[in-house]
Amino acid sequence: MLVQRRKFFSQMSLLALVSSQANAFGFYSLEDKFKNFFSSTERKKIEEKKIILSPKKLVEEKSKIITKVDLKVSKKTKVILNDEEFSLLKKLHARLKRVRYICGYGHFNLVGIDEMNSIAKDYSKVGKFSKDELALIERLFYEEASSYGFYGEKVLTDIADNINTKEIAKINHTGHYLFRGKPEQMYAQIRSELGESIILTSGVRSIIKQLYLFINKVVKTDGDLSLASHSLAPVGYSYHGIGDFDVGKVGFGNRNFTSEFSKTDEYKKLIDSGYVKIRYPEGNPYGVRFEPWHIKVV
Repeated sequence: MLVQRRKFFSQMSLLALVSSQANAFGFYSLEDKFKNFFSSTERKKIEEKKIILSPKKLVEEKSKIITKVDLKVSKKTKVILNDEEFSLLKKLHARLKRVRYICGYGHFNLVGIDEMNSIAKDYSKVGKFSKDELALIERLFYEEASSYGFYGEKVLTDIADNINTKEIAKINHTGHYLFRGKPEQMYAQIRSELGESIILTSGVRSIIKQLYLFINKVVKTDGDLSLASHSLAPVGYSYHGIGDFDVGKVGFGNRNFTSEFSKTDEYKKLIDSGYVKIRYPEGNPYGVRFEPWHIKVV
């Protein structure tokens, strides 16, 4: 079953999933898909371009529009899980937490869906993921995040993607990893030129690690997907999966993940450096709060 699921996901992008399960979403014709899958503004843009739509084109054009259209919105879409969905989410959250306990905080950054299922199968304390839990994982990964107010680009489109351990380096005294190349080099430059009081607080994140972090936010917001996505990128949308990383001030603790970090000398040095950019600055159009700690690499 796991092999079959992996083959299935390796062949499907978000748009392909939407096309293959059109009836489940209530779409019964290509015309219906067009009307329902796009907003009126998006439909107008497609009509102006005179694009002949196929099921594949539906997703391609949706993806292009999401990344190119002016995404500033006056009010975020509010999407909250119902009681049944929220109950299932909390069960999934608890099981993922047990997976993290078994493999350790550091290695959990690298765990993919295959390893997650393997750990669940081999350790009775974790227990196998139910069909409903796996279906919820699929939904959270493949569902279009703009439906609940997150407007960033989807950077990972295959739920079966794994972190290649040959392409990462463990960073001493942090418990985190960075991708080799530009991310590792930039972090070394920051430490060398701006001071060792700046420390890596989060680096490489696998799909499962980002899934856990996002679910954790949703639990804390009582099932509010919109509010959760305001402070943490949904699974598949995090640049931590392809190169970005977070930094903070040594000894500053959890305040490194608040606006208080922007008041530190360390943050001022980062901004004044001329080569460090912040992924989510104030007033960004992606539906994300100001994240002064999130270093843009890719």
